[in-house]
Amino acid sequence: MKNDKDQAKAGAHDHRQSLALAAGSDCAVEAARQVADLGGNAVDAAIAAVLVAATTEPGVTALGGGAYLTIWPQDGDPVTIDGNIEMPGRDGIPESPDLESVYMKYGGGVTTVVGNASIGTPGAVAACGSAREQFGSLPWETLLQPAISTARNGFPLSAPCWSYLQYSADPIFSRNKAGQSALLSPNGRLKAAGDKICLPELADSLEIIARDGPASLYTGSLGRRIAADIVASGGILGETDLASYQAIERACVTVELNGWKIAGNPPPAAGGTSLAAMLLLLGKCLDSGREPSSALLDIQQEAILLRERMAGLVDPGPEAFAYLKNIARGSSAPNTVHVSAVDKNGLACAITWSAGYGSGLMPGGSGIWMNNCLGETELNQRGILADPPGTRVPSNMAPTIARNQNGSILSIGSPGAERITTALLYTLYYVIFESLPLAEAIEKPRAHVEKTDTGLQVASEPGAEHGITDLPIRYFDQPDMFFGGVTAAAKMADGSLTAAADPRRAGATLVC
Repeated sequence: MKNDKDQAKAGAHDHRQSLALAAGSDCAVEAARQVADLGGNAVDAAIAAVLVAATTEPGVTALGGGAYLTIWPQDGDPVTIDGNIEMPGRDGIPESPDLESVYMKYGGGVTTVVGNASIGTPGAVAACGSAREQFGSLPWETLLQPAISTARNGFPLSAPCWSYLQYSADPIFSRNKAGQSALLSPNGRLKAAGDKICLPELADSLEIIARDGPASLYTGSLGRRIAADIVASGGILGETDLASYQAIERACVTVELNGWKIAGNPPPAAGGTSLAAMLLLLGKCLDSGREPSSALLDIQQEAILLRERMAGLVDPGPEAFAYLKNIARGSSAPNTVHVSAVDKNGLACAITWSAGYGSGLMPGGSGIWMNNCLGETELNQRGILADPPGTRVPSNMAPTIARNQNGSILSIGSPGAERITTALLYTLYYVIFESLPLAEAIEKPRAHVEKTDTGLQVASEPGAEHGITDLPIRYFDQPDMFFGGVTAAAKMADGSLTAAADPRRAGATLVC
């Protein structure tokens, strides 16, 4: 990874400072700046930024979602804190669950299930609290203040959010009166990009979470109020589910390639395991002299087979690790937001946060939009209510940290549903094997192998190379947020810091 000054066009910086961070919006980056000015480290800054992202990116994500945090201390082993959505139902399943299937034209067409019974137990707030306790340096309340101020004072509706809400506002986010008043103009139409959004009820809830800690959402009066409303409205998420939720610390899945050690979130998440598998396959293909553009497409097809095998298992861990071990033998060793951070001391943090396509609901007057992660049919292939309570739902999220033997550190991730691993595969290929500057690697055209009713095909940005493939190709006219929105921060071998955000989305960076 070269230290190239020509990174400004992708929102990159290159200075010898104390913190590098990349996020999806200026609001999130400003939160990180405030925390950094108070002496916060990479974990503090990333948490403050992602809490603002969860507050200010309606439709794209929500506070009532799930998250994975991959953290790698300078003198320790990498860990993932699993705050992903959990299957509720400890208090029973209603006879007539509130579920509705909706179709949107987003991304070429998607069907998802919404309603109160699509809401899974949210774990992102619990995971952030756990990460702050172990690795943070500032008080929890301090990390919440930017999100509280932003929700109460208002924020501009971003272009990516507006783009998604054009498809989802009517079928999903008009299901709640508070959401309607926040997102719609007096004439009943979706507000324009740049228009101000205020969420005073959300600010009130955030103040409770700041004052009483993350537990307030799980065992406090706020959580009980939310659960009571969901259950009364035909949902599954009850008080016992919230009270039973625990963020789980897991050892990362790691692979070694071309002088880099790469760590990501392990099973039961599909994303980190799939990315690890694809990177190992990529290394083997390149070692054998395969042409990279063909290899990148073939590897994606292999990953689809892995996901299909994992999808039918309540515990996919043994299958996934057996697959990884087999690949490694003989080798050289729905909508989301992501924040990447690295500080001067070498602490790295990558956070990916998702609420699925969103349920459109703000239960209990909380102002907290909730997830519809039980209704993501492409992930929950066993059925929306098939798994026992307490099961972590499948996830494509893949927050990743890599360390080079020369001392370089890279924190990286992306939103984009099943395109998350594709976006990271392409970016890491250009960084690890082509030694491109971070911003240039992120900007490179991508191709994604996708499943259709008639088989596999390639979705392709202009300029993406396909090598030799028999798959039909669906061409896009220009680079598109459909292909993800990579954000990355790095500490270079010489100690300098840099950050870059994907121009496909309204990303922003900070080096301070």
